Amino acid sequence: MNRKPIIAVVGRPNVGKSTFVNRLVGRRQSIVDDLPGVTRDRIYFDVEWQNNTFTVIDTGGIVPGDEDEIMVSIYDQARIACEEADKIIFIVDGTEGVTPVDTDIANILRQSDKPIFLAVNKIDSHNQISMISDFYSLAIGEPIAISALHGSGGVGDLLEEITKDFENKENLVDDNSIKIAIVGRPNAGKSSIVNALLGEKRVIVSDISGTTRDSIDSKLQYNEQEFVIIDTAGIRKKSKVDYGVEKFAVDRAIRSIRECDVALMVIDATEAVNGISDQDKKIASIITEAGKGMVIAINKWDLIEDKKSNTINKFNQKIAQEIPFLNYVPKIFISAVTHQRLNQIFTNVLEVQGERCKRISTGLLNKVVNEAYALNPPQTIRNKRLKIMYSTQTTVKPPTFVLFVNNEDLIKDHYKRYIENKLREAFGFTGTPIKILIRTRTEKK
Repeated sequence: MNRKPIIAVVGRPNVGKSTFVNRLVGRRQSIVDDLPGVTRDRIYFDVEWQNNTFTVIDTGGIVPGDEDEIMVSIYDQARIACEEADKIIFIVDGTEGVTPVDTDIANILRQSDKPIFLAVNKIDSHNQISMISDFYSLAIGEPIAISALHGSGGVGDLLEEITKDFENKENLVDDNSIKIAIVGRPNAGKSSIVNALLGEKRVIVSDISGTTRDSIDSKLQYNEQEFVIIDTAGIRKKSKVDYGVEKFAVDRAIRSIRECDVALMVIDATEAVNGISDQDKKIASIITEAGKGMVIAINKWDLIEDKKSNTINKFNQKIAQEIPFLNYVPKIFISAVTHQRLNQIFTNVLEVQGERCKRISTGLLNKVVNEAYALNPPQTIRNKRLKIMYSTQTTVKPPTFVLFVNNEDLIKDHYKRYIENKLREAFGFTGTPIKILIRTRTEKK
């Protein structure tokens, strides 16, 4: 299973971490995801440099306060970065010299087994090169002078050194396995599901140790299709998550969502009888925002007493009422203990993955969009009416469509949802989010 290398950028406040990351990314449009309220302290970016692709983590968000608060935040950030990253860039401010906080961070980083690259930032001219000599005292390695603001200095040399052992993306062979992240709140039965799936008489191709102690990725084969099952830590409310090991475990679970193809969202049936929790809704939003496929598994179905022929229908109605934005997601009612309907996990995931990869011909797409427009034309805004001139699908995983219109300011969210619903009616897209982008195109006269 190929995974992009991960590079964490760490350092104390105001040394230029985010400026450096922006320099690598080029534009903010290249942000992979930013999940407010869950990964507040860290933002993930995809970067391509000289045909190498990797993920950069900006460990921003450390707000100065009293000395104790600063040190606790810096310690947590550095420790999480050490755990998660393949390599670490430690950025310091060349104009200020070595500070006690720099020394403390260096002491933490040296305890890891990860390669560490010391970047001395704000070296904007050759006259300042001599400033880097003080940083040898951090015992991190050879300091590299850079200017994140201007892109001069050794930014290129730093990246060349970091990526020299990365696999060139042209040489990567994309495997055909489908990656399933098992996610949900604590005690929903995620690990029991994984153990049940792996414990049955299937051909286990190999076991892959996870990149962290809280996650194990296992490969198995079902009906000639290879799957990678990713067990994750339970995702609790942010206010109830302690910093350190548990926070890292939650972050790792969220990263597993980003890396998977389809997320199996596990809900405890014994708790769902009283309603779907806000945290389950939040997890569902994270999966959707990441553009991943989804299957909802209502686990512990064996513990529901007095089941009748319409019990499942009532549960489905409850889910539809409380999380209506997931009406397109298949729901299965399972038991990890009795193995009831466990095989449906694979059949549903296969269907959802197929829907994620579905392409619609331009002619058929325009026919459906034009019919939807004619059936329900949008209201005029300031005596102007939206016109949809042309539609096309640009990519898959998730299916993404671009609508070229006369004025993108005239289309409102509710009308985009209407178009999405019409696309689902026509083409299905079971279990996968779809994206609709709007672009203004001047009408030809």
